[in-house]
Amino acid sequence: MVSTSAQSPVNPSSIRKVRKAVLPAAGLGTRFLPATKAQPKEMLVVVDKPQIQYVAEECVASGIEHIIIVTGKGKNSIEDHFDYAPTLERFLEEKGKHDQVSMVRSISEMVQVSYTRQKEPLGLGHAVLVAKDLVGDEPFAVLLGDVLIPGENPATKQLIDVYNATGTGAIAVEEVPHEKTHLYGIVDGEPAPLPPFGERLLRIRDLIEKPKPAAAPSNLAITGRYVLPPAIFDCLAKTSTGAGGELQLTDGLRGLLKREKMYAYVYEGRRHDTGDKLGFLKATVEFALKRSDLGEQFRQYLKGLELS
Repeated sequence: MVSTSAQSPVNPSSIRKVRKAVLPAAGLGTRFLPATKAQPKEMLVVVDKPQIQYVAEECVASGIEHIIIVTGKGKNSIEDHFDYAPTLERFLEEKGKHDQVSMVRSISEMVQVSYTRQKEPLGLGHAVLVAKDLVGDEPFAVLLGDVLIPGENPATKQLIDVYNATGTGAIAVEEVPHEKTHLYGIVDGEPAPLPPFGERLLRIRDLIEKPKPAAAPSNLAITGRYVLPPAIFDCLAKTSTGAGGELQLTDGLRGLLKREKMYAYVYEGRRHDTGDKLGFLKATVEFALKRSDLGEQFRQYLKGLELS
C-alpha cells in the first residue's frame, strides 16, 4: 500500500500551465425530448443563459484560454452562440440598447473557442479522445456541460491548483448517499495531506464505474470536472469499449492510473445536475433566486404558491 504520509510538492517551474479545456457536447439529449429534437441539450436555458455558457464562464474564471467543444450533428447553434452576431448587434445599436450590445459581444470575445466533431455517439472517453489533436501535448481540463457548479472559487480552478501543486491528474469528487453509488463513478482513495488542501485531497487507488452500494469502496462520486495530463489520450486509444458499447472515460482513467498517480479532490461548492428534468428545474429555480434582478420577486412568487 502507498504511504499516506504527506506528499512533497513539486517544483512549480516544471509544471505546464493548464490553458485548454475540452467540453463534450455531442450527446443526443434524449432525456429532454421533445425539447432536444431540434436543439442541443447544451443550449437549454437556465434562467437566461444556455447551460454551455455557464460552463464556458467557469473555464474563463479558472484561467482557461482556449475551449475545445466536441460537437456532433445538429449542434450548429452552439457555434453560432459563441460567434459574432453583427446583424443582432446592429439592430440593438439602432434601438439604443447599448448594454445588450456589450453583453452579446462579450460572449463572442470571452475566450478562444475551437470545435471538433464526434461523428458517432461512442461515449465520453471517445469524445475526449477526438479532441487530442487540438489539445496537443499539454495538460487540459474536461468539463461536462450538464453539470453546473456556480461559485466564486470555480471547481475547475480548484483542480488546476491541485495539478499545479502535484503535477498529476486531478478529479473533482463529492460525497453522495451510499445507496446512490450505482449512479456514479466512485473513487477508491486514501488521504494525501498535501498543504494547503488538507483532508480534501486523496490519492486515487482505483475508480469503479457505478458500483452497487455493497461493492462501493467509498461514497466519493466523480462529478464532471477533471484536469488531466496528455497521457490520457494514449490510455484512451488503448482502452476497449465498455458499458453500452461505448468508450468510457473512467476506463481510460484506470489505465492512466497504472502509469502514474492521480488525485481526487473534494471540491468546495455545490453541484447542479442539469442532465435530468428534475435537476434542471431545481437549477433554474436556485439560479433565479440568486439573481439580484429577479430573486426577490421570484421568491415572493414561490411563497405565494406555497400558500395557495
